Amino acid sequence: MIDSHAHVHDKAFDADRDAVVERARAAGVDRLITVGCDLADSRHAIEAARRYGIFASAGIHPHAANSAPEDVALALAPLIEEPYVVAVGETGLDFYYSHSPPDAQERVLRAQIGVARERKLPLIFHVRDAHVRMLQILREEFEPGMRGVVHCFTGNADQAEAYVCEFALFLGIGGIVTFKNAATLRDAVKAVGVDALLLETDSPYLAPMPLRGRRNEPAFMTHTLETLAQILGNDRAAVESTTTENAIRCFELMR
Repeated sequence: MIDSHAHVHDKAFDADRDAVVERARAAGVDRLITVGCDLADSRHAIEAARRYGIFASAGIHPHAANSAPEDVALALAPLIEEPYVVAVGETGLDFYYSHSPPDAQERVLRAQIGVARERKLPLIFHVRDAHVRMLQILREEFEPGMRGVVHCFTGNADQAEAYVCEFALFLGIGGIVTFKNAATLRDAVKAVGVDALLLETDSPYLAPMPLRGRRNEPAFMTHTLETLAQILGNDRAAVESTTTENAIRCFELMR
């Protein structure tokens, strides 16, 4: 399996990071992407990728947009040239918390889409309470042939179909799909099918049932896989194989 979105470089893992990576591999999560959220955090992600032989992304989260440099592309350039970096992000819009003003979020998002477009890299999108505006921006900025994932997707079926059908984006499905109150997400998963999905944990956040409330880690992704197979009415091995192939295609990973 491939955990397409984790934060194993996060300070939550400082005490036992080696063991976390070992448990992930023992559980069958043999590859993962540790995702950067600002320039300093992206450097930490790259350091972890180098140490553990995993992958990283480099980007500026919408929460950090207000403190982003004026020239986002110039600031990101040395990071995305690192050999372990396979994507730009996470970037996007978050109108739920609004830690940064919407105009700052949009400026930084558009800049990172431009970086990905120029460098032919996939994007990792964070979208919360902002799907309508996000789709508008994608219609202006996203070009055919570009790749990416809406990570930790929690939208409805219509939004899921828009991302998948209009832009050929993948949807990252994590522990939330196992929660009792996630009926809307489960309907969205059914609407687009397994060919549009990636597995993720977003660890250390959002541990799946029956581990909800604990620190999440990549090894826990097996619970999400089992729930996803049940929702789709598919064999677990088939869902595992398809989501793995989807991640390989999205991020152009070696088989």
